[in-house]
Amino acid sequence: VHLQASGGGLVRAGGSLRLSCAASGFVFSGYVMGWFRQAPGKEREFVVAIHWRDGSTHYAEAVKGRCTISRDNAKEMVYLQVNSLKSEDTAVYYCAADSAFRSGIRSSVGAYNSWGQGTQVTVSS
Repeated sequence: VHLQASGGGLVRAGGSLRLSCAASGFVFSGYVMGWFRQAPGKEREFVVAIHWRDGSTHYAEAVKGRCTISRDNAKEMVYLQVNSLKSEDTAVYYCAADSAFRSGIRSSVGAYNSWGQGTQVTVSS
C-alpha cells in the first residue's frame, strides 16, 4: 500500500487549498479513505472520510461546512478541498486507508491501517 499526499503549502487565512492523495498497491475502490491532520504539539486528529461503496462522508465538526472530500476510483485518488482556512487549520495533513470493505466510516486514528507521508498546510493570519 502506498499513499502519497500533496497540495499543501502556505496560504493566507480565508484562502483555500486542494489536497490530493494518490493511492497504489491495493484495491482502492474497496477502501474507506480518510484525511487526518496533526498540528505541532498535538495529537493526530480526524478530519473527514469517504466510504468506498456509496461515497458517503463523515466530517469532523471543526471542518464541517469548510471542507469537501471526494474520490476518483478510476484514478485512485482522494481529494480534500479546504476553504475559509483558519490559523488553527495549520497542520500536517495525512491521507489514510481503512481496512478492505469496511461497512461504516470510522474516525479513530487506530482504525486506519495505511498512511501517507503527509503534506504541510500552513495558514498565515
